[in-house]
Amino acid sequence: MTDTVATEDNLLEVNNIEVIYNHVILVLKGVSLAVPKGRITALLGGNGAGKTTTLKAISNLLASERGEVTKGSITYRGQRVASLDPASLVRKGVIQVMEGRRCFEHLTVEENLLTGAYTRSDGSAAIRQDLEMVYNYFPRLRERRRSQAGYTSGGEQQMVAMGRALMSRPETILLDEPSMGLAPQLVEQIFEIVKAVNEGEGVTFLLAEQNTNVALRFAHYGYILENGRVVMDGTAQALRENPDVKEFYLGMSDEGRKSFRDVRSYRRRKRWLA
Repeated sequence: MTDTVATEDNLLEVNNIEVIYNHVILVLKGVSLAVPKGRITALLGGNGAGKTTTLKAISNLLASERGEVTKGSITYRGQRVASLDPASLVRKGVIQVMEGRRCFEHLTVEENLLTGAYTRSDGSAAIRQDLEMVYNYFPRLRERRRSQAGYTSGGEQQMVAMGRALMSRPETILLDEPSMGLAPQLVEQIFEIVKAVNEGEGVTFLLAEQNTNVALRFAHYGYILENGRVVMDGTAQALRENPDVKEFYLGMSDEGRKSFRDVRSYRRRKRWLA
């Protein structure tokens, strides 16, 4: 993957980064990507491909896991962000929704949402207005607003995590594995909400997702990661129609749907690994 080309349309640009854990384990190898303003960009690949590490490199959360970006650069609105702590990035408009639906289990749903506004200084009236906006996107949270978050369902906790991020008034959300552990109907609902927030609030999304099929139906552009490097990228439509992506990620081929066993047995045919 070549370096990204800087344009005024790109909010976020990752240029040829390498990430090492514990000073010895090379996890990302020359990853480059660009996230245009107002678009949904998908970061795709299987478990262990490097998707979460890429998001944490952007949000500067690697240090907590003894990881560091050793090469390349990450810029937001044209400015390098390597020296910023995560809270400063939130103030700049970039926030990550971690995988695993992490909530403050002992707090109510509404208290969880309000913690998302801790960096704001625009007054309680604006915060209450945005709380109402979140409830409009997540009607189920309005119903459960007084419930302790730890006793809500997995889907509701994912909504809490996303709603909490929205309360920070972000320009860009880094969304990690939103479908993880959710039933297909809930996955569809979550992605419909992502689309609605993108279109209604103008929020830019970079989402990491193993469910390639659903991600490419809602994203505008996608990057496929394998073994810590970008092996393919393109518009969502182009990736959906690509025969390699259809066979190895969507479980489809020109002959029809393949079983996981069939797909696994043909992995040696991946053209980008030849």
